Amino acid sequence: MIEFDNVSKRYSDSGEALSEVNFSLQRGELAFLTGHSGAGKTTLLRLIAALERPSRGDILLDGISIKGLRKRQIPFLRRKLGLIFQDYRLLNHLSVYDNVALPLEIMGHHPHDIGRRVRAALDKVGLLKKEKRLPLALSGGEQQRVGIARAIVHKPPLILADEPTGNLDPDLAEEIMRIFRDFNAVGVTLLIASHDQQLVQRFSRRTLRLDHGKLTEGGLNDAE
Repeated sequence: MIEFDNVSKRYSDSGEALSEVNFSLQRGELAFLTGHSGAGKTTLLRLIAALERPSRGDILLDGISIKGLRKRQIPFLRRKLGLIFQDYRLLNHLSVYDNVALPLEIMGHHPHDIGRRVRAALDKVGLLKKEKRLPLALSGGEQQRVGIARAIVHKPPLILADEPTGNLDPDLAEEIMRIFRDFNAVGVTLLIASHDQQLVQRFSRRTLRLDHGKLTEGGLNDAE
């Protein structure tokens, strides 16, 4: 599903964020991406989503080279994935329903199809009865679940989550992780960035560990 081939990323102002990263993530796998603050976790996820381009090496997403993509091809690539952020990134002037519907509207889905998919996504995260609420009327855990519903409403085969439990207490973090595990159980591939070592250890899944931009655990050599 994802393959990093000797990938490095250098920024002109802050130097090398990733250095010669090699790993592959199989379809249907759930893995954690860990490391200290500034280790390169967010950069790695942004590269997969083609929000950044690698300075060296290449990334294959479902067999498609991200390095070789033209700008007009990027929106089609992103239909293969759902993005979940620590800070939720909801539009506070829109209702829960409208926030979740937004990706489908951008893709040009029929209104009837949008309604069906949005309500199915909200039902999966337990927020169907709050579709008319504004985000600021919800708790932090509920806002994160809206973000999850928005990420999965177009049924992507891959979910990338950047510190999705970072702002939540332990009980809410466990709840969010159970939702991710349910998605994985039906074949969705997930890569979850988290600095919460206790949470990662409790779920006993493959761990990719970054240290100052270098992959020190979970790479191709470890898999072999």
